[in-house]
Amino acid sequence: MTKLGVHGASVVTCVTAQNPGVISAIHPTPAKVVAAQLDCVFSSLPIRAVKTGMLYSRSIIDAVAQCLAKRNRVQLVIDPVMISSSGTPLLKPSAALALSARLLPLAKLVTPNLDEAAALAKRQVREPEEMRDAARAIHERFGCAVLVKGGHMKTTKAIDLFYDGREEFLLSAPRAKGVSPPGTGCTYSAAITAFLARGERLPGAIELAKQHMVEAFSGVFRVGKHRFLG
Repeated sequence: MTKLGVHGASVVTCVTAQNPGVISAIHPTPAKVVAAQLDCVFSSLPIRAVKTGMLYSRSIIDAVAQCLAKRNRVQLVIDPVMISSSGTPLLKPSAALALSARLLPLAKLVTPNLDEAAALAKRQVREPEEMRDAARAIHERFGCAVLVKGGHMKTTKAIDLFYDGREEFLLSAPRAKGVSPPGTGCTYSAAITAFLARGERLPGAIELAKQHMVEAFSGVFRVGKHRFLG
């Protein structure tokens, strides 16, 4: 975020023990501590945009939703983190229900990957046309704009699809061969949030964030089985 010209403030929702290949332990932050962190951040900084990531439990989602519902002018980007790249569940079943019922209706944008889009749209998402159908279903269900990330799709280019009820467009970029570091989706949604905080409209923020990701990946290389440097 600093590179993109904004100051990012964090709220710790979980502590994990992990390396790029495995998550061996998850310790969720107590919901009252999450709420206290949010109050501290909002009371000290002029927050223009918020991005959520791993929320894990229903109580944490309730705390976040309660805070953000009182601040409806803040632009909310939800990265609906459900499962790690290594296959570890990062959202409890009861939390998935709370995410849909309490938090997604507050969002300006939700940025699911293919599996997350399938869960939110309640349908298979494996092809570009299915991305379009899923985006429309998610928008109709929650009322927010949708960016379905197709990085895991087996296509020659990395394709994402945006839909907000009025405008729809595809973004594509060459794939970075042999490079797929964990946290790519989180970085993408964080970049979108940074550009929103700078005053960009949503479509422009997404296009700029995509460009930022392409530039960032151009200097990344693999060291060993799981390590990536850039």
